[in-house]
Amino acid sequence: MTSKDSVPVRQAATVLLVRDDPFQVLMVERHAKAFHGSAMVFPGGVVEKADWAEDWLPYLQGGEGLDAAERAARVAACREMFEEAAVLLATVSAQDVNPALGFFEMISVSGGKLRLDALTPFAHWITPIGVPKRFDTRFYVCHAPEGHDAVCDGVETVSLEWLTPAAAVELPLSGPRMIAFPTKLNLQRLAESANAQAAIDAARMRPAYVTQPVMLQTERGPRVRIPAEAGYAVTEGLPIGH
Repeated sequence: MTSKDSVPVRQAATVLLVRDDPFQVLMVERHAKAFHGSAMVFPGGVVEKADWAEDWLPYLQGGEGLDAAERAARVAACREMFEEAAVLLATVSAQDVNPALGFFEMISVSGGKLRLDALTPFAHWITPIGVPKRFDTRFYVCHAPEGHDAVCDGVETVSLEWLTPAAAVELPLSGPRMIAFPTKLNLQRLAESANAQAAIDAARMRPAYVTQPVMLQTERGPRVRIPAEAGYAVTEGLPIGH
């Protein structure tokens, strides 16, 4: 039998894609049978083996100086954003690439580069011990590229919408269209800014911190708790499914 604390931690990346007039963030709804099924999340997913490949190096803008893990996470963030929402963060337009190709081949034959320098680290969370699937997730914030209409893929994501951070924070923590505790806290952090550029500037100034919640049994039932040093306004919340 596998101990809960030996569940492997998978690398993941997700993107807070933001735009102005009004200030909004893109949220996508996972399909019902997915992990966190029917949850409203930021586009993102697991870092795949191909995201680590050094073959990417000639096709990256802003990859210089990044370590391998950071580079792979940013490639994954770009790939997942394209796969889930049809938004391409590259020096070529989404209309000028062939989505029938694999992601690397699509970029490499396009004459363009992935814009890793457009991604600003926003947060970094590790799933607590005691849950069946664990992720080491890097959150990025990014301006929505001009002229790119977000479209859900209908497979991993079944709907999407642009929401003001204040409205997104009000989504429930359980039931249909739920948001998880980390999503809620990062939406609250986003809502502290007045516009997209202010959110990106704030993220650039924020000290790097890896937030790892712990699961607790309290008099009020199960809770997750994070250290105050993580810099969020809230330090305790409901775990997923409660």
